[in-house]
Amino acid sequence: MSADFKPELVALDIDGTLLDPETDTISAAVKDAVRRAAEGGAQLVVATGRTFLGTVPVLDELGLTSGFALCSNGAVLVDVARREPVSVASFDATPVLRTLREHLPGSIYAAEDVGVGNLVSAPFDPEKLHGPQRLTPLDELTAAPVPRLIAEWTGRDPAELATTLADVRLPQCAITVDTYEPWVTVVPEGLSKGAALEKLRTELGIAPDRTFAAGDGTNDFEMLSWAARGVAMGQAPLDLRAAADATIGTVADDGLAVELNRLFT
Repeated sequence: MSADFKPELVALDIDGTLLDPETDTISAAVKDAVRRAAEGGAQLVVATGRTFLGTVPVLDELGLTSGFALCSNGAVLVDVARREPVSVASFDATPVLRTLREHLPGSIYAAEDVGVGNLVSAPFDPEKLHGPQRLTPLDELTAAPVPRLIAEWTGRDPAELATTLADVRLPQCAITVDTYEPWVTVVPEGLSKGAALEKLRTELGIAPDRTFAAGDGTNDFEMLSWAARGVAMGQAPLDLRAAADATIGTVADDGLAVELNRLFT
């Protein structure tokens, strides 16, 4: 990477990258750095596993008024200016739900209803699952195609969840096991933050070597590989840090702010 590298497309994860999960806040330093990048001409894209409803408050806090956001690991594209989804990819989650129930006894499930909330088999922690929750019988949870299905293996360890699903094949979908919580996120096959960003990059006419991404979770592998410069947060899992072009400071140390300020002086 040349010393004068200045990205034109900047993709940023939310939880653990922009926002410190320990304090549930975005620091002033990060907000200032994001604003500086936008003023420097970069196309900012918030790329997150969060739903549309969980992403909008972050867009508001950052003061973003244009561009796009990618929610639900790329399944939902949002027009930031209008605060509206402009495209939604969905899939038949019925066979996926059946398979997960076989391997994860005692799990609870949530199917995203874009812009409305989530259909849930049992109540989720409202701090983890953003937006209204509507209790729904399991056999009705996936009656219609969904953009995102969540399984929470309550009381289990994320490592145990990853091991349990390591050899499980789920039809017509892509899955991610959360780094910090016993969660599985399921989206349509072929979708990831990286795939969605590549489609957006092409549509915007931005050169591949002018892309930057920062993230900290297992759903960020494809995004960091996609970017000309992909950086992992300091607290990210070791395998993500090993796969990234560089490791920056932790979210608690405003690692993203330091990196953006270096790129957009």
